[in-house]
Amino acid sequence: MADPRMHDPAMKRAMDARLARIEGQVRAVRRMIGNDDACEGIAQQLAAARKALDRAFYEMVSCMIRQEPPRGLRARGERAGRVAQLLARFG
Repeated sequence: MADPRMHDPAMKRAMDARLARIEGQVRAVRRMIGNDDACEGIAQQLAAARKALDRAFYEMVSCMIRQEPPRGLRARGERAGRVAQLLARFG
């Protein structure tokens, strides 16, 4: 059974843009720490970056769900089980 992949170029661009924004957020947090900014502001930025990473994670999980289901009941059950394991482990 083939693993789902993100084939749609628009989805790839959107994910890349999302990750670039997250990367920028992390760089900003590092600058804030270097500048001795207030802990509260740094914590807020870390929370925003964490939330953005969570959204990226759930977008990848939804990619697995949106892919055409594999043929056969067993294969579909295996895919659903993998999604459920991923969510239980990391979600």
